Amino acid sequence: MTFREKLAEASRRNQSLLCIGLDPDPSKLGGTPVAAFLQPIIEATQDLVCAYKPNLAFFEALGIGGMQTLLEALRGVPSHIPIIADAKRGDIASTNRFYAQALFEVYDFDAATVNPYGGGDAVEPFLEYADRGVFVWCRSSNPGAAELQGLRLEDGRLLFEAVAELANVWNTAGNVGLVMGATWPEELERVRAICPDLPMLLPGVGSQGADLGRALRAALDAEGGGVIVSASRQILYASPADDFAEAARRAALGLRDEINRERDALLARR
Repeated sequence: MTFREKLAEASRRNQSLLCIGLDPDPSKLGGTPVAAFLQPIIEATQDLVCAYKPNLAFFEALGIGGMQTLLEALRGVPSHIPIIADAKRGDIASTNRFYAQALFEVYDFDAATVNPYGGGDAVEPFLEYADRGVFVWCRSSNPGAAELQGLRLEDGRLLFEAVAELANVWNTAGNVGLVMGATWPEELERVRAICPDLPMLLPGVGSQGADLGRALRAALDAEGGGVIVSASRQILYASPADDFAEAARRAALGLRDEINRERDALLARR
């Protein structure tokens, strides 16, 4: 089963476009070990999501055992739910070959985020894994993203638009997607017009303040899908007390249902 097929099945089964980002900050865990914090959250939310997205930085910062901690935390993820490694890996092709090998063979992630700054030959080692998803970092959610991503090229296009066009070219195996910040609905709309068929991973909902309705209106594809709405802090830290897993479930359920209501309303107006 390819990543796209696995994602579609999880989304259908759980009636969900919600992806929970696994970004554990030890300073917010009150002394609870990272794996012991994430495992009950995964158990409490696995019927509500279409994917999980661990950000590898949070685990690498734990030291030598950080990736082992991640694998321990992920043991409870059902096999039908895809795991997206938020790695933003990017280098020349000879180095990316080993990044891709690590992410897709050693750790067996279903998809990964990549940095396209090196161009097509640099991204190619990821694309060669035709059954895995490759999410190209296109327009990030942070306020400073426009400093580079919004640069205007000689032909009038903005840099992120050129990246989106390249992503279409790179999508020969049907495994390319885009990372698009939900905080920029106008840019989302422009990129959806450029890439009508590519799935979009949408960070920025929740703590970063994106307008969910505007983001979905801009990003949904012609069939009312094609998006993965990623939320982390508002779910992971829904409660600082011992009921953190139950609180995470309530937050995830509320957001999943809000996404579905917004999507249904948008589709009814089409």
